[in-house]
Amino acid sequence: MDSNEPTSIVDFMRTLHDDNDLVLASLYRLSDLTPEELSYFDDAWDGLGDERRRVIIRHLADITEENFQVDFSAVFARCLGDSSPAVRVAALDGLWDSERLSLLGPIMELMVSDPDLEVRTLAAATIGHYILLAEWDVIPPESTRATIDALLSVLDEPDNPGPLRRAALESVSASSHERVPGLVEDAYDSGDHELQVSAIYAMGRTVDKRWLPIVIDEMASSNSEMRIEAARAAGHIGSTDAVAELADLIADDDLEVQLAAIAALGQIGGSLAIRILDDLDGDPDFEHVQYAISEAQEEAFWLDNFDLTLLDWDNDEQDYRSISV
Repeated sequence: MDSNEPTSIVDFMRTLHDDNDLVLASLYRLSDLTPEELSYFDDAWDGLGDERRRVIIRHLADITEENFQVDFSAVFARCLGDSSPAVRVAALDGLWDSERLSLLGPIMELMVSDPDLEVRTLAAATIGHYILLAEWDVIPPESTRATIDALLSVLDEPDNPGPLRRAALESVSASSHERVPGLVEDAYDSGDHELQVSAIYAMGRTVDKRWLPIVIDEMASSNSEMRIEAARAAGHIGSTDAVAELADLIADDDLEVQLAAIAALGQIGGSLAIRILDDLDGDPDFEHVQYAISEAQEEAFWLDNFDLTLLDWDNDEQDYRSISV
């Protein structure tokens, strides 16, 4: 190892102390730490105050969302065991789209036994990404079996807090487990508004056309949160049967509903969706969402022109899931 490396990380960690100004650009130094550097980071990290650690990890999570070239995953992984719940939450945010299988166990442990509800809930939500990866065969499907069982156990315990149960439902719905349709239906029929919203989200994650009539009905809900999730679910399901209703939502009073409908049209694609998006392009009444329209046009164009015969599909069901999500 280069003899300058320990000195470099030592000097850098000193700049992070609470009594120094935090220079955000300098935080890139924590990307791609070597094992030796990470060891020193571990030793120095606990010497920072709770709020200082939270601010740093939150900034790292924000950087990760904007810059795919950085890799703070080693730092985030270390911070899953931080004494501060706020730091653990920020670390989970930073690992939202991680593919590191070594982290699945620690994240699941947070969901099951962390003393902080926000941490448990976010851990349950984060697991959903791994389940999607397993469904797409990006990671071995068997790697998430224990995780799916853990999510089902959360749902089977009625005394678990509502936010945790909703996150578990949303995550497990990405799996092809035989219990998923019944769980989604029970949640939608529960009469609990928040759980019903999660059920609509879950319907989209299943990529199952059986839910499309409910999703379309909920696009006319008086509740904007429900309309947003219904539009998103329609986009994930990917059926052209929802295009007309999505077009109506583009004129919704709620900006988030408008954006969700526009994005869904891009995900669905097809001649009608493309024509609707093209008609909106340059319309002064929709100037405030022109960037979203352009993004949706690009995605719809890609779907309309991509040669699917270039892909080697295992079966029709896998084809449909991979194209639509």
